[in-house]
Amino acid sequence: MSIIASVVGARPNFIKLKVVYDELNKLKSLTHVVIHTGQHYDYEMSSIFFKEFDLPEPDYFLNVGSGSHGFQTGEMLKRVEEVLMRESPNLVLVYGDTNTTLAGALAAVKLRMPVAHVEAGLRSGEMYMSEEINRVIVDHVSEFLFVPTPSSRKNLERESVRGRIVFTGDVMLDLYLRFKDKLGSRAKRIRGDYMIVTLHRAENVDNYHRLEAILKALSESGHDFIFPMHPRTKRRIREFGLERYLGDNIQVIKPLSYLCFLKLLKNSAKVITDSGGVQKEAYFMGKPCITLRERTEWYETVEDGLNVLVGCDKDKIVDAINKFLPKGKPNLDKFGGGIAGKNIRLAIQQILGNIK
Repeated sequence: MSIIASVVGARPNFIKLKVVYDELNKLKSLTHVVIHTGQHYDYEMSSIFFKEFDLPEPDYFLNVGSGSHGFQTGEMLKRVEEVLMRESPNLVLVYGDTNTTLAGALAAVKLRMPVAHVEAGLRSGEMYMSEEINRVIVDHVSEFLFVPTPSSRKNLERESVRGRIVFTGDVMLDLYLRFKDKLGSRAKRIRGDYMIVTLHRAENVDNYHRLEAILKALSESGHDFIFPMHPRTKRRIREFGLERYLGDNIQVIKPLSYLCFLKLLKNSAKVITDSGGVQKEAYFMGKPCITLRERTEWYETVEDGLNVLVGCDKDKIVDAINKFLPKGKPNLDKFGGGIAGKNIRLAIQQILGNIK
């Protein structure tokens, strides 16, 4: 009996896990151990996804919680290592670019256990971002690199990574295609035409001036917004005293489940975000996306005219809110066409000796 361990701990990890878990569940000669680090511990950011995706409770919940990057990653590294030593998996799967991804990969390679990175090869070139640092390190210690797009393959080839590169496609497209028929018909809009805002990256919310510029742009734009607010963002707005910008045109709500967010996105006019996942979800729907960053790892969304990068420049944000419209259509083949989960399963079967 072969054993695979998946190390997850944050909202983006859970979304990717769903597709891989369902595919690996088809293999009867495989035990799949799920290790939840507890990086996201709020219900809206963690447990709600296990319930919505009908995933079983994690085999291990490490309850690391919040803290500085060093503290959080160090605690996860220590606790994940203990579980891996107990379970002795044949392969360790890590997902995306979170601190959990980094800790899981480092714990495994230090124990000489092979690592497979789901969503490998993404690069924005922003080495001041913790996510970019995590991506680069994880890709260079992983033995198997499951890439979501042709551009991510090229990035890894350019860096001459030692691991085996496998084009699988994007598991988030698989999940979107599975759920899109459950989104229903166009619902009655809340407060008329609204736009969605998501904001959570450290370089935006931990910087007073960037956060103020973004909130001021929303406040002065003359449009209505629904803002599912990340706990980190909520804390920073309070600490910086920026609540004054959350006027009547900005409806703040709790973070949403995956399906609820997609429904809200479907009925929105545009989305303003700094999230990589939301950029893709908007692209899959053909929804105009305004990205609060100078660069993006999802080049395809910009190249195809569905995404515009505005950074934290207030005037650029307001201009895009008022004027930006899609100049193209989504090309889902660039993201694998919706069979990434199957491709990952087949690759793992080959890695582990054609298990069934």
